[in-house]
Amino acid sequence: MTTAQPQELDVQPTPLALLLLGREADPRSERGVECPGDLPSPSDPDLVERARRAKEKLGDKVFVLGHHYQRDEVIQFADVTGDSFKLARDAAARPEAEYIVFCGVHFMAESADILTSDDQKVVLPDLAAGCSMADMATAEQVAECWDVLTEAGIAEQVVPVSYMNSSADIKAFTGKHGGTICTSSNAKRALDWAFEQGEKVLFLPDQHLGRNTAVRDMGMSLEDCVVYNPHKPNGGLTAEELRAAKMILWRGHCSVHGRFSLDSVRDVRERIPGVNVLVHPECKHEVVAAADYVGSTEYIIKTLEAAPAGSKWAIGTELNLVRRLANRFAPEGKEVVFLDKTVCFCSTMNRIDLPHLVWALESLAEGNLVNRIEVDRETEAFAKLALERMLALP
Repeated sequence: MTTAQPQELDVQPTPLALLLLGREADPRSERGVECPGDLPSPSDPDLVERARRAKEKLGDKVFVLGHHYQRDEVIQFADVTGDSFKLARDAAARPEAEYIVFCGVHFMAESADILTSDDQKVVLPDLAAGCSMADMATAEQVAECWDVLTEAGIAEQVVPVSYMNSSADIKAFTGKHGGTICTSSNAKRALDWAFEQGEKVLFLPDQHLGRNTAVRDMGMSLEDCVVYNPHKPNGGLTAEELRAAKMILWRGHCSVHGRFSLDSVRDVRERIPGVNVLVHPECKHEVVAAADYVGSTEYIIKTLEAAPAGSKWAIGTELNLVRRLANRFAPEGKEVVFLDKTVCFCSTMNRIDLPHLVWALESLAEGNLVNRIEVDRETEAFAKLALERMLALP
């Protein structure tokens, strides 16, 4: 039996444990712990009809966004579906909608609030629908990291690039320090732009997307990348290591995509001869290197749409989406399976269930605004600046 070395563990302070237990709330965290009001029972057989009636009563006043990783029971009520950034832009394109009900997670609702007008109100059906990756970088930790870069004498050379899967605070930090936001679709374009502005990039908060883009798409080496661990003094790095690096990767990851392993790829190839392995770039570098195709959620969907009948696919992304794609393409003779043998839902995304959606819609239909996500003006201004830099990318 082996024991993990202490330095490999992310030891969190006590307040975070209290957040997880639901005993405290932190408005600057992705996590929320309160959902005021009585939720309908999950066993209520009339939930679907109640959701339909409430949505019908609201009419054009409500616009429901459904992320690809949502449950089928929720996605059926979405006016549009997509990835996080597509949905935020879709919300901004519907100025007549008074209420934007975002069936996703907290950072997505924040982005929608940033991009929509002041008159529109963004609602998250369950405030506890956060994102573990976004939680891995707090504003205080990133400010401390910047101090470390300053002490190493390289801050002026560093351009921050933050993944869309980050809190509004991190997006604002990025905008304030001359950086941009990226998605899994345009990460290479964002990094190309960043290296035109400076010599180094601080990539937040997903180390895997940053590493995969730099090495796989831009021809850098693994040695060009270092990982900054916010739970270690100076990020666990020496000043010399920081000066030598091109990519300073934040030690964050997606709890879903991080579960896929090289063994998963090898196993599925043995079980299904001729299978195509298609994974999201949030997966570990060795998984991405062993895959046949790599791309964003939208890329995964389009690749399967274009795939020939009879082709076989193992998909490395969230299970709700994989099951939906398997059912969709089965009539076309395409076999779609989950890459790993272990069931792997996004636990926080799955907090948006039908009872929470019904409660939110019925509350709005009765004139009660609930679970509004509102980003403060200063944070919004700098976060929007970073998002606009992304929109201006060639």
